[in-house]
Amino acid sequence: MTPKLALHDVIVRRGGQVTLDVPALEIVSGEVLAVVGPNGAGKSTLVQVLGLLERPAAGAVLLDGRPVTGHELAARRRMATVFQEPLLLDRSVRDNVILGMRLRGVRRSERGQRAGRWLEALGIGGLARRRPHQLSGGEAQRASLARALALDPEVLLLDEPFSALDAPTRARLAADLGHLLHQQGQTTVLVTHDRDEALQLATRVAVLIGGRLRQAGSVEAVFARPADPEVAAFLGVETIVPGVVVARGESVAQVRAGGVLIEAAGAALPLGDAVFLCIRPEDVVLAPATAEPVATSARNRLPAVVGAVTPTGGQRRVELDCGFPLVAVVTRRSAEELAIVPGAALVASFKASAVHLVPQPEPAAPPKGSR
Repeated sequence: MTPKLALHDVIVRRGGQVTLDVPALEIVSGEVLAVVGPNGAGKSTLVQVLGLLERPAAGAVLLDGRPVTGHELAARRRMATVFQEPLLLDRSVRDNVILGMRLRGVRRSERGQRAGRWLEALGIGGLARRRPHQLSGGEAQRASLARALALDPEVLLLDEPFSALDAPTRARLAADLGHLLHQQGQTTVLVTHDRDEALQLATRVAVLIGGRLRQAGSVEAVFARPADPEVAAFLGVETIVPGVVVARGESVAQVRAGGVLIEAAGAALPLGDAVFLCIRPEDVVLAPATAEPVATSARNRLPAVVGAVTPTGGQRRVELDCGFPLVAVVTRRSAEELAIVPGAALVASFKASAVHLVPQPEPAAPPKGSR
């Protein structure tokens, strides 16, 4: 299937430095692709290139398999972009939505109907006559989304559209927008640094770090099997420790880390390979050290000593020493029931399937002629 939008060998330079390097990226019709990465990763530059607002120093942007060079304006009219700020003019909400359609040449008879439909779909039909200064931040962004969606774009580009909103407003808008995007089958690129937004809205994820595309794939595959330690850390993996593969069965490998043997499922790495063990904090279960062992599918059960406990909302982040540093997350109530305080002795358990192994990179060869 020909992708709706694609980048081939795209490079962007600023001040003589490469700020974006994407050998290949494809957006398929009907999918929501979330481009995630830390601040300064080049995400906004990427969306500007995709939206034909910035021309790369090298490479090509393709729409329906054809390069857009020389036809940028016509291609841009097949897209719509929503930025962090709503960018509404000082006129009514309805007029703001209609304006985009008028500039795109939509027939007058259709404009009002489309505007009303999308204002209602986004829950602001009753605000059609208000002006931007009479809207909350969430309402203004809903108006901006209505203006973009009313254009019936082939590709919708969202550049961190929730970042300026408070948490409750962001959560409500993300839920409503996600429902609309999937209901309409709207081809969408969402740029965000928020992992939860990507998990909630996307069907596929691309990870951008340092201006380079580090991994792309289904949401499940990328979050479960990050390509390298830096990607893993950004995606919420807090335990990343070096180890060595010391035994291997048909479906499970044994890895030695910090003097402890860990079982990892589905690992097909050669014996002696140096790896990183990646374990998410939510996959670690804690129990009292004095408790009788309970029958469980967790193949890894390690004595642990609590190093630090940090409140994170209604949860507690627990740092443990299991022969190697391990991080777990428990509810506030569980922390109280287990008497989790620094120095407490516990048992930490996790399934072999919760351990993701990433090969350590080979050390760089010394320059020729060096000693």
